[in-house]
Amino acid sequence: MQNFDWNLLQSFLAVADAGSYSGAARQCGHSQPTIGRHIQQLQTQLGAVLFQRGTTGYTPTQTGMALLEHARAMQAAAAKVSLVAEGRADEIAGTVRITASEMMASYTLPALLGNLLRQQPGLQIELVATNSQENLLLREADIAVRMARPVQQDLIGRHLGEVSLGLFAAQSYLDQAGALEEETDILKHTVLGYDRDDTIIQGMKALGFPVKREDFAFRVDDQAAYLEALCAGVGVGATQVMLGRVKGLVRLLPDLPIPPLPVWLTAHEELRTSARVRCVFDFLAEQLPRCLE
Repeated sequence: MQNFDWNLLQSFLAVADAGSYSGAARQCGHSQPTIGRHIQQLQTQLGAVLFQRGTTGYTPTQTGMALLEHARAMQAAAAKVSLVAEGRADEIAGTVRITASEMMASYTLPALLGNLLRQQPGLQIELVATNSQENLLLREADIAVRMARPVQQDLIGRHLGEVSLGLFAAQSYLDQAGALEEETDILKHTVLGYDRDDTIIQGMKALGFPVKREDFAFRVDDQAAYLEALCAGVGVGATQVMLGRVKGLVRLLPDLPIPPLPVWLTAHEELRTSARVRCVFDFLAEQLPRCLE
């Protein structure tokens, strides 16, 4: 294949991951027609069909699967080259991309990062609020703040502490629904749950409450919306103790044994030698534990 264009492979990988041209376009920052054109060009150059279209989207053909393995290796190699180059940067300037959970990104990090930008005006911060695991090795983020220990190789992680969780409700809700004095009273109240995420269901089962999705009268997966629903007096629910306190919520059954969430700060080991990434990493390592108390 002559005059090979790496952009074609990037579009190929994006379609394989997203299962659609539209999803690949969002991932790559291209238009949907551009993604389609890239796939067609790659198929023409290879003389093979790479995807078959079904009811659930685009899936790689046998040839596409064979190409996928090699494309992944090229992607990893390209990311490694980028990491080595980044690791030699010695100027505290430029962009650092941080991925964090929705709650951390919405309620804890903005104030901290604002202080950092005032200290380091040459920095620019990209904050990605998501509960999915961004792949640091492929440069989808430079730094991650996660509620789980990193397991990928070539990553460094620092355990910053734990976030305590508790059961809360707004005073306005308690005024009309009555007090909650014993654990057995929980299911007599309107309990807030997640929609498709079963984390709360599993957590309540561990506490001895065999609930199912329909037991939650109000369901939302977005954790920030969940917290705001608590503040609006929709019902009773679990949230971080520090946020419940800041939001003026009433803590219920403080002895309820809800396991805390660990907080880990993670970056690729080579990026720790980048002055700007090291600056942000060290700042968060020092400042973030104070916000967990």
